[in-house]
Amino acid sequence: MTRIGFTPLKGARHVEHPSVELSPQGPVGDRALCLVDPARDRVLRTVENPTMLRVVATTAGQRFGVTLGDRRADAVPEPTGDVRKVDYWGRVAEVELLDGPWARLLSEHVGYDVALARPAHPGEVVYGGSVSLVTTSSLHRLSARVGALVEGARFRPTFVVDTGPEPPGVEAHWVGRHLTLGDAEVRVRGPIPRCAVVDLDPVSGEKDLPVLRTLAGYGRGEGAVPPVREPEFGVDADVVRPGRVALHDPVAVGRTE
Repeated sequence: MTRIGFTPLKGARHVEHPSVELSPQGPVGDRALCLVDPARDRVLRTVENPTMLRVVATTAGQRFGVTLGDRRADAVPEPTGDVRKVDYWGRVAEVELLDGPWARLLSEHVGYDVALARPAHPGEVVYGGSVSLVTTSSLHRLSARVGALVEGARFRPTFVVDTGPEPPGVEAHWVGRHLTLGDAEVRVRGPIPRCAVVDLDPVSGEKDLPVLRTLAGYGRGEGAVPPVREPEFGVDADVVRPGRVALHDPVAVGRTE
């Protein structure tokens, strides 16, 4: 394991951590909060608000803070009782709006009114499996094809797995299998479709590399049968045994379910 990452605020900068606790619902503290456009009852999308990647979100006990440049807002979120049914990529999610000092700072940043919200259920604003993984082998191949270093943080995975001399795409063979990571165990579900967010620098939010176009070209001239599928990179997984996972813990590929 060369990187562990998550963010308490969906769409904010994906921050590296030395360890993570995996619960049955996924990484503890990951995407526990989100931003909502209350005028349209819709969860904010990073692809439409790329400068959200400049926002660093943190938690300390019950306190939640956001840092944006030299500005910071930090407080204990106060439930408002305003429960909304909001759109999250075409599906309905239930969230409660929260009161605090972040709305003004973030509204000014994105250019319209937004509100901090807490999903009613863990994983309600998570696309796909609660855990995601990319491999160093596949990152090395992608970097070579793009012609520049493509870091794992660009894909916002829970784990970047060091696969050493294994071939690129080795993670495709994990689908349906169980992986042991530290004290935890996950079951790999399948590949992760990707959108234009992967073209954005993970710190500035600026579009800087043609990553999505490069991924879309995978398979062409390599035996793929048209039409080529939606670009994919990495795999997602569900937690089958909770536990702590620390940086540099080994990853063991186990049984097929």
